Amino acid sequence: MKPRLAAVRVVSQVLSQGRSLPVLLPQILESVPQSKDRAFVQQLCFGVLRFLPRLEACADYHLNRPLKTKDQDLNVVLLLGLYQLIYLRVPEHAAVSETVSLTRSIGKPWARSLVNAVLRGFLRSKGETLARIDKDEAVASAHPRWLFDMFRFDWPEQWQAIVRGNNEQPPMTLRVNRRRVELEAWLRRLRSAGMDAVELPGTETGLILTQPVDVTSLPGFSAGEVSVQDGAAQLAAELLDVQPGERVLDACAAPGGKTAHILERQPELAELVAIDIDEARLQRVGQNLSRLGLNARLQPGDAAEPSQWWDGKLFDRILLDAPCSATGVIRRHPDIKLLRRADDIPKLVAKQQHLLESLWFLLKPGGILLYATCSVLKQENVQQTTDFIEKHRDAREIPLNGSWGRAMSVGRQILPGENQMDGFYYACLQKGY
Repeated sequence: MKPRLAAVRVVSQVLSQGRSLPVLLPQILESVPQSKDRAFVQQLCFGVLRFLPRLEACADYHLNRPLKTKDQDLNVVLLLGLYQLIYLRVPEHAAVSETVSLTRSIGKPWARSLVNAVLRGFLRSKGETLARIDKDEAVASAHPRWLFDMFRFDWPEQWQAIVRGNNEQPPMTLRVNRRRVELEAWLRRLRSAGMDAVELPGTETGLILTQPVDVTSLPGFSAGEVSVQDGAAQLAAELLDVQPGERVLDACAAPGGKTAHILERQPELAELVAIDIDEARLQRVGQNLSRLGLNARLQPGDAAEPSQWWDGKLFDRILLDAPCSATGVIRRHPDIKLLRRADDIPKLVAKQQHLLESLWFLLKPGGILLYATCSVLKQENVQQTTDFIEKHRDAREIPLNGSWGRAMSVGRQILPGENQMDGFYYACLQKGY
């Protein structure tokens, strides 16, 4: 399949069916034989979804009337063409002609003149069009209005940096497995293989590749010497700081990056229980642990309903990487802008509260619960943990110090792109005796 047509297929299903980009993209890429073409498909899909509100505003500005619902694929063709003309270095004539030819590929040759007119009309008035649509700050930021408004409300001084960070391409960040190899030794091997990376400040074994590569080309990847994990996510195991002989719960564990990191840092645990409500995703945890030569007790179940799975033994430490809006990882998953809705937030806040309440009773006196989200919304983060502490007299905060993020009244918040990390929130709560 030609790369532009493959991109139309992916983006159309995300927009019309609400399907996930990380699920769809690998399936479509199997039909694209050349590696450079697969990279172009990925660039097109991520780019169109990343800048979707701004691209839609451009299309609307140059359409005489809205397209019919049944012509969603034609809408995607237009968005694809506009994305190339605004954000890529594709020659204008090639972007227009290749986009116009897509009308035949999707079975709508009648739309050839329409697509040609919209794209050439945009080129004739590119500066004017962009200036006009960018008067709307939400459109200029390429974010849905409800989310843009939330960012402005929560972060009146930082919202511009947040939306800018969300629209950037993220780095490929690695975690070196200290149980298998020293960081400096692995870095020398990487450079010998013609690749390079720099150490990520604020992490113990984090590296950022200067150029992203296929993971299978990394030295020692199959042997478990290195894993792909954002720097902010790497902080979880470091902050939980489990000790020998402890019993640990990793709630909502899939896909298992934090589970593995905990075990890499502390091989002398009494037990680590990794639970997830999605059994298929829990299998991925097992696969990741197997590659790394690690073991944990994998337990399917709802972490918010311990009666379904808990054996009655208390835990010394609990990691609650709570389900959240994922508004801190939009740069990695731009389809979140489309798939997430404003009315999802109160439901997620209630779910997080239920998880905190349920898991708190599984923690030993003196034990530690690390609450984490990949969100930047205060309802899910500092407001959530503040409310919890106020309701539980046996809960106290252990302040988190570090060179990363910013101190909140409870916990620390990283905004997207800060310290070259995803947006994350952490709060460390200790249970009184």
